[in-house]
Amino acid sequence: MLKSFPPKSRRIYAKHSSFISRPLSSSPSSSSSDSSPSSLPNSILTCRTANQALELFHSVSRRADLAKNPQLYSAIIHVLTGAKLYAKARCLMRDLIQCLQKSRRSRICCSVFNVLSRLESSKFTPNVFGVLIIAFSEMGLVEEALWVYYKMDVLPAMQACNMVLDGLVKKGRFDTMWKVYGDMVARGASPNVVTYGTLIDGCCRQGDFLKAFRLFDEMIEKKIFPTVVIYTILIRGLCGESRISEAESMFRTMRNSGMLPNLYTYNTMMDGYCKIAHVKKALELYKEMLGDGLLPNVVTFGILIDGLCKTDEMVSARKFLIDMASFGVVPNIFVYNCLIDGYCKAGNLSEALSLHSEIEKHEILPDVFTYSILIKGLCGVDRMEEADGLLQEMKKKGFLPNAVTYNTLIDGYCKEGNMEKAIEVCSQMTEKGIEPNIITFSTLIDGYCKAGKMEAAMGLYTEMVIKGLLPDVVAYTALIDGHFKDGNTKEAFRLHKEMQEAGLHPNVFTLSCLIDGLCKDGRISDAIKLFLAKTGTDTTGSKTNELDRSLCSPNHVMYTALIQGLCTDGRIFKASKFFSDMRCSGLRPDVFTCIVIIQGHFRAMHLRDVMMLQADILKMGIIPNSSVYRVLAKGYEESGYLKSALRCSEDLSGIGIGCSNLNDLFCGEGVQPLDRVNSEPWGSYTIRSRFQLCVVTEKKWALGGAMQPVCQECHSSYLTAFGIHSFVLLWYFHTILKPPSPHEILKKVPFIGQKGDQVICN
Repeated sequence: MLKSFPPKSRRIYAKHSSFISRPLSSSPSSSSSDSSPSSLPNSILTCRTANQALELFHSVSRRADLAKNPQLYSAIIHVLTGAKLYAKARCLMRDLIQCLQKSRRSRICCSVFNVLSRLESSKFTPNVFGVLIIAFSEMGLVEEALWVYYKMDVLPAMQACNMVLDGLVKKGRFDTMWKVYGDMVARGASPNVVTYGTLIDGCCRQGDFLKAFRLFDEMIEKKIFPTVVIYTILIRGLCGESRISEAESMFRTMRNSGMLPNLYTYNTMMDGYCKIAHVKKALELYKEMLGDGLLPNVVTFGILIDGLCKTDEMVSARKFLIDMASFGVVPNIFVYNCLIDGYCKAGNLSEALSLHSEIEKHEILPDVFTYSILIKGLCGVDRMEEADGLLQEMKKKGFLPNAVTYNTLIDGYCKEGNMEKAIEVCSQMTEKGIEPNIITFSTLIDGYCKAGKMEAAMGLYTEMVIKGLLPDVVAYTALIDGHFKDGNTKEAFRLHKEMQEAGLHPNVFTLSCLIDGLCKDGRISDAIKLFLAKTGTDTTGSKTNELDRSLCSPNHVMYTALIQGLCTDGRIFKASKFFSDMRCSGLRPDVFTCIVIIQGHFRAMHLRDVMMLQADILKMGIIPNSSVYRVLAKGYEESGYLKSALRCSEDLSGIGIGCSNLNDLFCGEGVQPLDRVNSEPWGSYTIRSRFQLCVVTEKKWALGGAMQPVCQECHSSYLTAFGIHSFVLLWYFHTILKPPSPHEILKKVPFIGQKGDQVICN
C-alpha cells in the first residue's frame, strides 16, 4: 500500500496509518491520542511546506471520509492560502462547499464559514475568506459570497471584492452592486481596472450608457488606463442596443489610442453589424481583422454565416463554410443550423436536407434546433408527412422535441386545415410532459376559427383561461375574425372590449378584422373613425402623430374593407379618396381591391373613371386576371357599352390563365423571361415562347381598329406569345405621352433572363 504514495508521503502515511485504517467515527477512547481525528489536521498544519501538506491531504483523502471531518479541508486551505497558492486553495474550497452541500441541510455559507473559523493555529489567515468569496462567486452562489463579504470584519482582497461585483452584475442585481461598491470605497478600497470594467459592464447591461462613459472618463482621470476588455465591454453594450455608430466611434478611439482590438472585439463588432443587416460592413471588418494578423474562430464564421443567411445571401454563406476548412476551423452545429435555416426560409428544402445529411457524415450531432428548423421548413411548404417523419426520427435518436417543435407541427396542420391531426400532436406533446403554452392554444384557436368551428375555438379559449394562461393578441384576433365571419358581431365586439380591458393593444391584423367586420355590419362611419384613430391618419390622409407607438400602419386589408363598404353604401367619391390614399401610402392595391372599386364606379355609372382605372391598373404593374375581365365585361354590357364589353370578352378568352402581376405575365408557363443584349435606344425585340415567335419593332407599330396596336409584319392585334391581348402594349401607347424606348420597356420588367436567348436588338 505504501508504494502507491509519493516517496515523501510514505513517512507521513506510516505515522498515521493506524488512524486511516479505522473509521473516522471511532471514539477517541479506542485510539491513542496521537491518532485521534484532530491529529491529522494538526499534522497538515505542522508540515514544513505547503506542498508536503497537500501531499498528506491527498494521501489520506483516498481512504478517509472527508465529509465527516471537514477540518481536514479547513487546515489545508489555510496552509495553501498562507503560501499564496490561491488556485489550489480555490479548487479545494469548491470541493469543501460541494461536500458540505451534500451532507448538511443548514445554509452552506454558514457551514463553510464556521468550519474555516474554528481553526486554532498560527497558520490561520483571514485571507481564506477572500478565497471563499471567490469560490462561491465562481460557482454562481452570489448570495453566499455576499453573506461572507458582510460577515468579514476586514475588507477582503480587491480580487474578492471584484468577484462579488461581477457576480451581482451577471445576476442583474445592479442596485446591490452599487451598494457593495459604495461599502467597498467607504471601507478604504481603491478600485482598479477590473473594478471599473465590472461597473461599466453593469451600466451597459442596464442601458445606462451616460453613467458608463462617466466611469470611463473617471478611470482615465485617475490614471487607470482602460484595457481592450473595457473597450470591448462598451462596444458590446452599444451594439446590443443597436447604437452601431457609437460602437464604431469607440472602436476607432481604441485603435487611435494604440490598442489593437482582439478577436473578441472584432467578433463583437461584426455581430453588431449583422444584427442590423449591415453584413457588407461586417465583411469589411473581417478583412481588416485578417490584415491585423488575427485568425478567425468558429464564432467568427458563425456570426458571418448567420448574417449572410438572414439577408438571403446563401451563396456567400456557403462559401464561408468552405473557407472554414482552409483556416482549420471545424464548423459546429450552430453554423449548420444557420445554413439550414437560411435554405429553409429561401424555400430550398433539398439543400437544407442535404446539409442535414452532411452533418451526420461529419459526425456532428444535430440538436433539437436542427430538427425544429427542418420541421418548420417542411411545414411551410405543406410537406407535413415528411415533417412528422422527422419528428419520429428525432425521437428515435434520443432528441426530445420541445414546445417550439410541437407548436411548429401544430401550426402546419392547422394551416392545412387538418385540425384532427393538430390535436393529436398536441396530445403527444402533453404525454411527453410538455404543457401546451399560449402559442399552442392561440395556434389551435386560429385553426378552428379559420375552419369555421367557433364552438371548438371558444372551448379552447375557456380551457386556456382555466389553466391560468391569458389569451394574447393572436388568440383574440382569431376569435374576433372568426365571430365576424360567423355573423356573430356582438360576440366579436365583446371579445374586443375584453381584450382592451386586459391591457392588450390591437395589432394591424386585429384592426383589419374589426374594420372589415364593421363595414360588413353596415357601420361604415364607425369603421372610418376606428381607422383614423388607430392609424394616426387625419381626414387629409396624412399622419397626425408618427411617434405614437400604439398606432398601426394601415395595410391593404383595411383599405379594401373600407373601399368595399363605401362602394356598397354608394359613397363612391369617399371610396375613391381611400383608394388614392392607399396608393399614396405606398401600398399597391391587389386584384380584389381593383374589382371592388371598378364595381363601385359601375354602380355609380362613372364609366370614364372605369376606363381610366383600366389604364391605371396596368400602370401599377397589375395584370388583370379573368375575374377583372368578367367584371369589366358585365359592367360595360349592363351600361350599354357593348363594344367595350366585347373587347373585354376577347381579352378574357385570350388570357387562358389569370396573371396577377408582370412577373406572372413574363415568367408564366410557356413564356421565357426577356433579356437586353445591347443598350441601343431603338431596336426590335424577339419575344420567344414555346408557342410562337413574334418580332415587335417599335418603328413598325401602327394603330389599328378600335385603338389597338397592330404589328405591320404579322398583322396580329395581340401577342399570343404572352397568352394575353394587346392590353399591355395598349397601356404603353396610350398612358405614356410618347412611345417608350426599349430602355423604358425593359425598366418596367423587373427581371433579366439569360443573355442572348430571348431578345435581339438591332
